Amino acid sequence: MTYQRKKRLTTTQYVDGLLKGDKAILSRAITLAESKLDEDNQLAEDILENIMPYTGKSIRIGITGVPGVGKSTFIEIMGKHITESGFKLAVLAIDPTSQLSKGSIMGDKTRMEELSRDPRAYIRPSPTGDSLGGVSTKTRESMLLCEAAGYDVIFIETVGVGQSETAVKEMVDFFLLLLLAGAGDELQGIKKGIMELADALIITKADGSNKKEALLAKAMFKNTLHYFPQNPNGWLPKVITCSALFHDGIEEIWQMIMAFQSAMQKTGYLKENRSNQDIDWMWSTLRELLQKDFNQDPRITEELVKLSGQIKKHKIPPIAAAKKLFEIYQSKPNNQ
Repeated sequence: MTYQRKKRLTTTQYVDGLLKGDKAILSRAITLAESKLDEDNQLAEDILENIMPYTGKSIRIGITGVPGVGKSTFIEIMGKHITESGFKLAVLAIDPTSQLSKGSIMGDKTRMEELSRDPRAYIRPSPTGDSLGGVSTKTRESMLLCEAAGYDVIFIETVGVGQSETAVKEMVDFFLLLLLAGAGDELQGIKKGIMELADALIITKADGSNKKEALLAKAMFKNTLHYFPQNPNGWLPKVITCSALFHDGIEEIWQMIMAFQSAMQKTGYLKENRSNQDIDWMWSTLRELLQKDFNQDPRITEELVKLSGQIKKHKIPPIAAAKKLFEIYQSKPNNQ
């Protein structure tokens, strides 16, 4: 049996398919954006440039929390509530990258079986790759592609492995932090650094014997929030308990997000914040391009081997080695 590669689509075919809400075309477009091939990247850029007028109309929500907090269960129940309310939902689930296959290793579609079968929902697992911050380097592109395909709400579920996953805050409108009542200090301590960035704290699994602890945790976190600096948008973060198992708190959380979106639109903060996020995106892309060009310079590759050996033998401090490499890179001819 011979394998036949899919026929390569044109920019127009991709754009037309996206605007029609074709999930297969959407998946192929995201794959293009995530590709490391220059040819694919160029096509993805052309697609993005053509769909820009059709983007920006969704509610962008970031969701994070320590492993075990129940992110996938929460997203499935919240997602079903959203689709049943008449909205289309896209879930960009960022999973840890396997060091062997370089693919995502948790498989969110298998953890959100009911939502994955919902015709008004789209779930896309993506590996983090070498990206820090709990998100993929191509999450922004994927989000715009989903918006062009007609999705009203975008969830970005982060890896949930530590304090570095603040990058999602720079690409969403609303940032949800999920917390466990009664978790050890070692778990809650991981999240202290991003609590200041959260627009809402959700105490999960507030049911059964855990409900009392959840209510105590809610009171504690509400008190803690008073000591944090005020958000520039004037929004006072909310603390809500919820039980995905019994659907408690789900409607309250959704109404809170809708109220936030409405308030930020009226003040003009939503538009200003997204514009600032786009500028940040430009700078992060520029850093990626410079690093890629730096790493591909054969002179750098050769000198790096020598300097690494000298660093290991304590013959040169790392900062001096870095400056030397930068000087070599700066001397690169313009036409090279």
